[in-house]
Amino acid sequence: MATVEMTVQNFEELVSANDVVFIDFWAAWCGPCRSFAPVYDKISTQHPEVVFGKVDTEAQQELAANFNIMSIPTLMIIREGVVLFSQAGALPEKALADLVVQALKIDMVEVHRQLAESNAGADTK
Repeated sequence: MATVEMTVQNFEELVSANDVVFIDFWAAWCGPCRSFAPVYDKISTQHPEVVFGKVDTEAQQELAANFNIMSIPTLMIIREGVVLFSQAGALPEKALADLVVQALKIDMVEVHRQLAESNAGADTK
């Protein structure tokens, strides 16, 4: 699957309609972003089961601000509505490919259980 442009208008729909969403926060003026783009595009074609979104931080400042994006490129992984990963910096192809495999292997039942326990503990304070 090719990468998908994510905007304030389609963000919620893309995240809620897809189990795994990788997001590349980028800008046209950013050299590392331009270097990372072909790697991100290549890996996206190898994993049709994953949505690979791109957020242009210049055009989508509100969306970037919602996620406190301070440096670009920043890669984020959202799975079943949970942010599992967020890291600034371009990744080499092998590291990105490994990250996709790792994200798909995560036991989301356990993640949701831990979140529920954490939230229950926060409610009692």
